[in-house]
Amino acid sequence: MTINRKEFLRQVGLGAFGALAAPALLARETAIAPPVALPAFDGQKPEDFWRAVRAQYASLDPTLVYFNTGGLGPASTPVLNAFTRVMLERQKESDTGHEQFAPARKVAARFFQAQPEEICLTRNTTEGTSIVASGLRLAAGDEVIIDSHAHPGGSIPWYNQHKIRGVVVKVFEPDPAGPDGNLERIRALITARTKVIQISHVTSPTGIILPAAAIGRLAHEHGAWFHIDGAQSGGMFPFAVRDLGCDSYATSGHKWLGGPHETGIFFIRRERLDDVAPSGIGAYSGSLPHLPGELTYTPSAVRYEYGTRNAASVVALAEALKFQEAIGRERIADRGRTLAAHLRRGLEKIPGVEILTPAEAGLSGSILTFHTPKLGYEKMFGKLWKDYRLRCRPVDEQGLDAVRVSLHVFNFPDECDHLVGAVGEILKKT
Repeated sequence: MTINRKEFLRQVGLGAFGALAAPALLARETAIAPPVALPAFDGQKPEDFWRAVRAQYASLDPTLVYFNTGGLGPASTPVLNAFTRVMLERQKESDTGHEQFAPARKVAARFFQAQPEEICLTRNTTEGTSIVASGLRLAAGDEVIIDSHAHPGGSIPWYNQHKIRGVVVKVFEPDPAGPDGNLERIRALITARTKVIQISHVTSPTGIILPAAAIGRLAHEHGAWFHIDGAQSGGMFPFAVRDLGCDSYATSGHKWLGGPHETGIFFIRRERLDDVAPSGIGAYSGSLPHLPGELTYTPSAVRYEYGTRNAASVVALAEALKFQEAIGRERIADRGRTLAAHLRRGLEKIPGVEILTPAEAGLSGSILTFHTPKLGYEKMFGKLWKDYRLRCRPVDEQGLDAVRVSLHVFNFPDECDHLVGAVGEILKKT
């Protein structure tokens, strides 16, 4: 997110939304509603199932349609209940609850088909990427390749290494036409000095799924570290991190996974732990029994966790992963693709609307980004929000001038129709 877009969000009123909505929020029940049992999925009546899922999001404002899971994903009732329960328990006992981290780490390992020793519980995707960028032993002139659609949280850690170490950052433009074009664009940048290749698993601005496994093979053919920014893929569709061929993978808990804010998961191959030195470090990172003495790192990804942490957030993140498993991870992915296809068909009927997200199977998932030269992204986003209570996401990166729609388990086809109708009305009045 750029400074300009943040300023724009404030100008259209989102920055003040909390203050404006405070009386209404305070008037609500403060207790979290009990969870609603999910029925068995019936392919003949799928909306019954999805309405039961939506009922789990009792805290989501019913006066708006939320299409910005790619920015922040709302938490379900089971997640909020777990967070509240553990937070109160820890306050009552005035205890850190650090023993609750290991069970949560096992849940995350199962979810991403990794080993618990390969999982570090972070605060967001950026922290995971920063662990890699600052921990690899890069020198002046070493080269890092990233995509031009990288979120600032994925690009700035590498440009910081350019600033302090003289690392060279090279950038490729994601090809929406197909996987082969992306491989060729990366291959064209590789030299003998290439040490790292990083990709956005799903590009944040336009939702292009990049061919991670093929890029991983290319990176390892040239001896490069392969890191994946998975902020938009973790929770959007299922995969095993080791099948992606990555050395490390970082995602946020507070997007598609539906966990609390300031949660994340960082995976690093166990056999490559010693290649990434801990930069942020503290009591849980290793053993130093006597002073003076010699520090021994914890023999797992826990070495990158340090200091007193919020056990409530960690336990609630694990609950979010369990909730996705209960819904069905492939079912979640199919729902997102189905809604995106439904929205695409509607927007394609509106003259002057250009869809930037590729339609081909395997290249896109639950994100759809559109652009119209008739109206800039600022005005389109602002009108959708102010006049129709549709919360999308403005896209100003790389001059794309577009609006992004994220579709998740609590969204419905009629909400997509509402968005299509709103865009049509806005353009007719323009």
